[in-house]
Amino acid sequence: MSIAMPGSRLFRCFPALLCALSAAAGGLGLTAGRAQAQARLVAAPPAETRGEAGEAKAESVAVTVDHAKVLRLPEKAQTVIVGNPAIADVTVQRNGVMIVTGKSFGVTNLIALDATGALLAESTVRVGAASDSILTVQRGLERESYSCTPVCQPSAQLGDSKSFFDGANGQSGARNAAATGAEKK
Repeated sequence: MSIAMPGSRLFRCFPALLCALSAAAGGLGLTAGRAQAQARLVAAPPAETRGEAGEAKAESVAVTVDHAKVLRLPEKAQTVIVGNPAIADVTVQRNGVMIVTGKSFGVTNLIALDATGALLAESTVRVGAASDSILTVQRGLERESYSCTPVCQPSAQLGDSKSFFDGANGQSGARNAAATGAEKK
């Protein structure tokens, strides 16, 4: 299936669409310093600096769907809690490192507790879409996504129409099964 047939209006507009998408993606980029600042689980402030309800102010961590980010846990952290594991998942490593993986679009939180259950740190996790090489084609209410790195190929993304998503996902699953020698059910 091709996204633009030669001579079609979409085919003629395709270079302009790619330029617009590149410009938009560049405008959303993070600087290296800001990305590093977001990659730390922030320690909870002392009780006297908390809000009226005693809540610690949460720092924000940005993660892309289907990508992972490495965070450093505070010393003495024994328990890590994810508010909504359908949005983000964590894996705690031995040396105080935690891997946060974006699973679905949305916002959730991470909480780190010590052995006594005292709050050590809290962060808000914002999971968004990768925008740097994804082209979205909207056909009425039907949406299709293509990864253009550098040639555009179907790429199932959250929010795509069911028929497109199932077709792209089915082909990908069948290819992976064939590559590993597994039987596709």
